[in-house]
Amino acid sequence: MKEQKIAYWLLEGDPAIRYQVHRDILDTEPKRLELLRDEMIKRGWVKRLFDEQSDNGIWGGGLYSPKWISSTYTLLLLKRLSIPSDNEQARRGAYILLDKGLYKDGGINFSKTIKSSETCITGMVLSLLSYFNIKDKRVNNLIDYLIDEQMVDGGWNCQRDKGAVHSSMHTTINVLEGFLDFKNVSNYRNKEIIEMEKEAHQFLLQHKLFKSDKTGEVIDRQFTYLSFPPRWHYDILRVLEYFYFYGKKYDERMEDALQLLLKKKNKNCKWPLQAKYQGKEFFELEGNTKESKINTLRAIRVLKYYKKKLEKGV
Repeated sequence: MKEQKIAYWLLEGDPAIRYQVHRDILDTEPKRLELLRDEMIKRGWVKRLFDEQSDNGIWGGGLYSPKWISSTYTLLLLKRLSIPSDNEQARRGAYILLDKGLYKDGGINFSKTIKSSETCITGMVLSLLSYFNIKDKRVNNLIDYLIDEQMVDGGWNCQRDKGAVHSSMHTTINVLEGFLDFKNVSNYRNKEIIEMEKEAHQFLLQHKLFKSDKTGEVIDRQFTYLSFPPRWHYDILRVLEYFYFYGKKYDERMEDALQLLLKKKNKNCKWPLQAKYQGKEFFELEGNTKESKINTLRAIRVLKYYKKKLEKGV
């Protein structure tokens, strides 16, 4: 009965939420899903975001800044809302990121003063170019760049050129999401990518997704807060959701993060929005941060996937 009430509550949300509920929780038939996806383009959050796109194809007057209304972050939000990958407005915006951001070292650099690409941004842009299926051979340059940037411990760190010797959870999740989307549309260097993903997964799992592998203490309290959209930041729900979309089998080293996610559920079986990152927004997605529809959807999706291993804790 509770599950039914939660489903009805979620279906009262934005069309983008309704679409994902039908797709990932209710297992609705494809024809109905197509209608729901069309609806999300016509009204709600997605339409409001598209209405903000300028005639030149750019959002917020910039490619990466101002945060969070620039093209990069608007497109990342649209992707997380699961808009159709063939949407021409989004594809136009994504192509501009490649056309204006590709740097001579093979990565993405939107800076006018820094003379090198940024690994986090390159991972995010790779994700967008792949999701929106931008057919341009230059996208392979981003793969070459990211492969060269992997660190010894299996992850990535955007501060590597400044002397960092340990991977960053933030950078690593951005690169992994880019790889995952890229593999859906291209076979370029896929064998290498798959091996690098395995190494990066071990890096994350070695840290139980949010803890020091040496002391067992939480690395950064921010990792334990549920955000949406996550922007460039790492948190336990974002990485668990990545593993869900990857199809990663349960690993006992996920247990601490999964149990923490369960503990965040309130008595009404809903999850909160705990982290909002300072910056400009076109509009606020959700006003009620104590009971967030989007985070409840995301949490249920993850927990449903790993349910068999969690039945004792549910």
